[in-house]
Amino acid sequence: MLGSRWGRTPFLAVLALILVGMTWFVGGWYSSGPLGKTAAFTVPDGSSLSSVAAKLEKEGMISSASAFKLRARVLGIGSTIKAGEFELPANASMSQVFGLITGDEVLRRFVTVPEGMPSIMVHERLMANPWLTGEVAVPAEGTILPDTYEIARGESRKAVVARMQAAMQKALAEEWEKRGSGTVVKSPQEAVILASIVEKETGKPSERKMVAGLYSNRVRQSMLLQADPTIIYPITKGKPLGRRIRQSEINAVNDYNTYTMTGLPRGPITNPGRDSIAAVLNPAQTDVLYMVADGTGGHAFATTLQEHNANVQKWYTIRKERGDF
Repeated sequence: MLGSRWGRTPFLAVLALILVGMTWFVGGWYSSGPLGKTAAFTVPDGSSLSSVAAKLEKEGMISSASAFKLRARVLGIGSTIKAGEFELPANASMSQVFGLITGDEVLRRFVTVPEGMPSIMVHERLMANPWLTGEVAVPAEGTILPDTYEIARGESRKAVVARMQAAMQKALAEEWEKRGSGTVVKSPQEAVILASIVEKETGKPSERKMVAGLYSNRVRQSMLLQADPTIIYPITKGKPLGRRIRQSEINAVNDYNTYTMTGLPRGPITNPGRDSIAAVLNPAQTDVLYMVADGTGGHAFATTLQEHNANVQKWYTIRKERGDF
């Protein structure tokens, strides 16, 4: 009997710890949160649980993003986060917060088109939005202004696309009026085409004017633009290629590949943002003709091929150190 009693003791201790842990875990889901007063919280379109949790913590609406994510994945199974603006009450628990951002009590609803999102992906985003209705064709490339748009529940997708295109027409007209003498584009459409290349070639806002200046110089000198995204566009319609570009694709002759043609492509290769349009209409006054990645997310620029080749070797060294090849 003594041995049996002592044998049960560790089991009971473990069971007690499990119960305590479960009580803490579940209790934390339903206990009051740190929010001091009722506040609005916006979930951007396309947000993940991780990004929303981080935003909630940053805005003081939950105490811990990691705890929120863990509890949501275990206790909130089957619920999906929805884009929009929600009203969170004071001291809202994690459970309340999660219930609101996955429910239908939306104050305002939004759809976001990031800079450089091609039209085929804009179409996919609109078709996947549960608040919108009706069918819509893939918009013409370069006709959508990247921005965040408020939408109404039950609004037609055609109406939303029309507003996005009207916004692009308005922005393009405004920027065209402010164009400088240094621009090489001869029409608003050419501005969108060149801006779409600039948009895809750099993710650093501070580089846009320099990249625009580089391509402007190449257009003036009738040089090949040699922009990799123009190779990819005919293959994927702007979606990520997911692999390295093949030599046969570099050599392909079509209306977009700027490795085998001089001048601008036949049309835009994405939907450029307003800043990229402004950049090609007022490019940096520079002599640079070449650029290559520098390992920091930006580019090393060069005015001569010799200087460029040295920058390329530096980039190869960085890639080898990273184990890219």
